[in-house]
Amino acid sequence: MQHGTHSKTWDLVTLGEALIEFNQTHADQPQYLQGFGGDTSNAAIAAARAGARTAYLTRVGQDAFGDALLSLWQREGVDHAAVQRDASQPTGIYFVTHGEAGHQFSYLRTGSAASHMTPAWAETAPALQRLQDCRLLMVSGISLAISPTACDTALAAMRIARAAGAQVALDSNLRLKLWPLERARACIAHAVSLCDIFLPSLEDMQALTGLTAPQDILNWSHTRGAATVVLKLGAEGCMVSTRQDEGLYTSTRIAGRPVALADATGAGDCFDGNLLARLAQGNDITTAARYANAAAALAVQGYGAVAPLPYAAQVNATLVKEAMA
Repeated sequence: MQHGTHSKTWDLVTLGEALIEFNQTHADQPQYLQGFGGDTSNAAIAAARAGARTAYLTRVGQDAFGDALLSLWQREGVDHAAVQRDASQPTGIYFVTHGEAGHQFSYLRTGSAASHMTPAWAETAPALQRLQDCRLLMVSGISLAISPTACDTALAAMRIARAAGAQVALDSNLRLKLWPLERARACIAHAVSLCDIFLPSLEDMQALTGLTAPQDILNWSHTRGAATVVLKLGAEGCMVSTRQDEGLYTSTRIAGRPVALADATGAGDCFDGNLLARLAQGNDITTAARYANAAAALAVQGYGAVAPLPYAAQVNATLVKEAMA
C-alpha cells in the first residue's frame, strides 16, 4: 500500500472514544499523572508520529476535557475537523492503577459524549468524507463496547470505508467492564468478518474464544474472515499470519524485545498505529510489524498512553543501531 497519483487524503482514520487519563505514578500512592487515552485516539497519534496523515472520528463533551483533547490532536497533527461536541454529555475519564498483577483500569465514561455516537452521525458530511477518503480505517472492541449505538456506528463506518476501497483494521481490545462476554463474542466475531486486518491480543482471544494456542487463534480469525492477522503476544512479540490462495496461510513469529518496563498502558495502541502507518507508507505486513514491535518496546519505558509514544526518528534509530550491532 503506497502513496500514488490518486492517493487518498488520509492514510489512517480511526473511530472510537478518546478519554482523559489519570495514571498512577507509584503503586499504592495517591499520585496521578494527567494525560490522555482512548485506544483509537492513541493509535491515531502514534501513526501521526510515525509520519502518517491521520484523522479522528469521535464525540467529546463541551467541557474543559474536550477542549484539552482538541488541543492535543491539534499539536499532534491529527485532523479533528469531524469531531462533534456535545453540550449535554461529558468527556470520558479513566484511571490507571499499578500493582503486582500489572495495570488496572477504572472508568468514568458511562453516558459519555462518545457513547452517544450514531450511524446517522457517521454519514454526516465531515465524517463521511473521511471514511470515504482514507486508505485505512481502524476501529476496536472498545469502539463497539461503549454503547449499542456506538457499536452500530463502528460497523457502519467499516462498511462505508470498505465500499470506498479502504482497508479496515480491527483491534479486539476486550474490556469486560464495558459489556458482557457473550455480547462481546458476538459483536467482535461479526466485526472480524468486516475487517481486512485483525489485530488481537493473545489474552483477549483466549477469553473470547476459549482457545489457548496462538495457531488455533490465528485459524479462528482467518475462518471468521480476516485475511491478515497480527496476534500480539505482549512481551513475547507477535505472530503475523496472512491467508493465501486455496485457504492456505503463512505465519511469521517476531520475537519480543527485552526492555525496562515502566507502564504498558497503550502499548497495543502504539503497535497498531505504527503498523498501520508503515503499511500506508508501503511496507509489507511483516516489515510493518517489526517496526511496530520496536515502537511499542520504546513506548512501555515511559508512563501514560500518549506521552511515551515514539517518533519515527526514534524507532528508526533503534532499528539502525540493532542492525549495526
